[in-house]
Parts: sequence; structure tokens; C-alpha cells
Amino acid sequence: MTEYLTARAVRRAFEESGKRHLILTGGRKSGKTTLMRALCPGILPGVTTWAVPHSAAYLQDNMTGETVQIGVFDESLPGPENRMRMRKDGFLTAGITALKRSAENEWLTVDEIGYLETECEEYCAALGDALEHQRVIAVVRKQEIPFLTEILGRDDVFAVDLDDPYGKPGCVIMASGMGKRFSPDGSVNKLTADFLGHPLIRCVSDTTEGLFHRRVVVTRHRDVAVLCAENEVIFHDLPHRSDTVRLGTEAMADTDCCLFCQGDQPLIERDTISAMLLLSKHDRESIIRASRGGNAASPVLFPRWAYEELKNLPEGKGGGWLAKKYPDRVKTLNVFHPAELMDADAPSDLDELEEIYREELS
Repeated sequence: MTEYLTARAVRRAFEESGKRHLILTGGRKSGKTTLMRALCPGILPGVTTWAVPHSAAYLQDNMTGETVQIGVFDESLPGPENRMRMRKDGFLTAGITALKRSAENEWLTVDEIGYLETECEEYCAALGDALEHQRVIAVVRKQEIPFLTEILGRDDVFAVDLDDPYGKPGCVIMASGMGKRFSPDGSVNKLTADFLGHPLIRCVSDTTEGLFHRRVVVTRHRDVAVLCAENEVIFHDLPHRSDTVRLGTEAMADTDCCLFCQGDQPLIERDTISAMLLLSKHDRESIIRASRGGNAASPVLFPRWAYEELKNLPEGKGGGWLAKKYPDRVKTLNVFHPAELMDADAPSDLDELEEIYREELS
């Protein structure tokens, strides 16, 4: 799933979270530094550290370029990791100086905080002071070290784990509508209508590919089931929207949250869905709704506590009914473009959406 995680999605989720600090964590070669550079393309106050394998570790002051040695490889240390022995003088000079120099700035960047940093009490104290008085974007090595665990567990931190950014989310693609406004005589199934050279249902199917632990398409249309054959398909002939929600929810037993999305929202973006999943990983109590200008819409992401009620909705009701029942538990995430929330109720809607895509989103 990490290959689908973009700086754009992380930034949106972080902004919507209201947290003070953004921390990227993960194991070796998980892409932490690459993502941080995408989030912070310019030079910001702070420090950057790196290691030359089997040689030494270094720290650089981002603003002055001053570089000092903070570790030396020691082959006598047990492997395979943490085989650098700390050089404290580097932290006490350039390291702490760089952190203190940045104190007048709102933001501080630190790439990275690992086991060597935790061995210097004075440097850790300076980092702690920055977390109290500034806003920090940092890479934190994933290791069972108390100082690192404490940073990731702070209430004001939005942590993104690149090894496991979303947890075990599920997705239900709602594809059971009769589309009577699109084709009053029922001769055309709107979900199979052409949109930019592909059947309409393929848009949301392609957008959600690779993001979920489990994904199902719930439909009463055999032609839709054929088009979505690479997904798990739940085929039924039940009449109500509540039936579609129930069937989809029943398939989500091994997930920790579930996104319900409409099969006729062709311009919903992968980054929007990714940001919703990031928010939910950080907050398993809230219902997350996509919105624009204060108007909440689909997709809607429900935490696991809502599953039982989703299985027992009033006849004909959808997930929106449950979200309205718990307004104090709803959080919204603004989409990147208003067209993401537009659905295709009529052929003219498809024409408008295609025009928006070609002129603004392609």
C-alpha cells in the first residue's frame, strides 16, 4: 500500500487532523526520507542525518551546511543494526546549535531521529523543547526505544507509519442502483455507460485498487459483476439501499474500518481516499466524510464500532443516515476538487464530468 501514499494525501490528512506535529516512521528503506523531501521541497530550518554503511554517521545543519560526525562504525557491536557508536561532540556542537537557531521559526524539520540521537541526553532535551515550542516535521526510526516511542505517542503528533499506513481497511463499492433518472425505461445501465473510453464503474474500481485489505462490489447487475470480476463481487436481487449496505458490511468482518463509495462518482481521487484512510488509522472513533464547502457527501468511512448498526439500518436507508445519527462523531475531509463529489444521475452529468476532467483534471 505504501506505493500509493503521496505527499499530497499525507499533507491533507495532517491538515485536517488538527495536530501540531507530523512524524513519519517506518523501518529501513520504507521511503521516509523520500516522502519528507516531497513534503518539504525547500530548505527549512533543522537538521539532516545519514550514515555511510560500515563507516560513519553524520549530521548537517540545513541552514548553514555545517556537517559533523555523530557516529563511527564499530564492528564489535552486535548486528545487524545499531552498530554505530555515538560521537557526542557532534550533537553538542552543530546538532544542538542548529536546533536552537531554528527556535525563532514556526517549523523545524528533523531527518532523522534514531538510536544515536537517543544516546545524547542534551540533544534529546533540545528536541523535546522544540516539540513544546515549535511545529515539527520529522522522520523517526521505528525502534523500541522509549524516547522514540514517547514522540510517536504524543497527543499533538500525527504519525504516519509507512510500513502500515492504513491498518486493515475495507471498501464497499455500492453498485446496486437502478439508475432510473439516467435511463427512465431501464434500457441503459449507467454503471456500464462510457466515461472517457471506459465503463463508468471502472473509474471507482481503478481508483480504489491497492488501498484496501478487503474490497467488495455489491451489485444486482450481472453486467457490472462481469466488469468487476477482478474484485470480490456480492451479487443479489434485494430491493433496498439498506440491503446493499448490510451485505457489504457483512463481508468486512476482518477489517477495522470500511469505506462506502458510490459506483457513479468517477472523479473521486485516490489521494482523497488515501487521506481518509490515514485519518481513520489515527482516529478509530470518528466517521470520516468527504466534503466540500461544508457540505458532506460520499464517500463515507465508518469505524468498526458502526458495523452492527450498518447491518441493521432502517429499510431503504444508507450510511448517511447513520452519520446523521452521530453528528458529534463525524469528521470531514475536504476534497481536492468539487467534481470529486459529483455523481452521474443523468447522461448530461457524464458530459459535464468529462468536460471538467479534460479541462481541469487531466
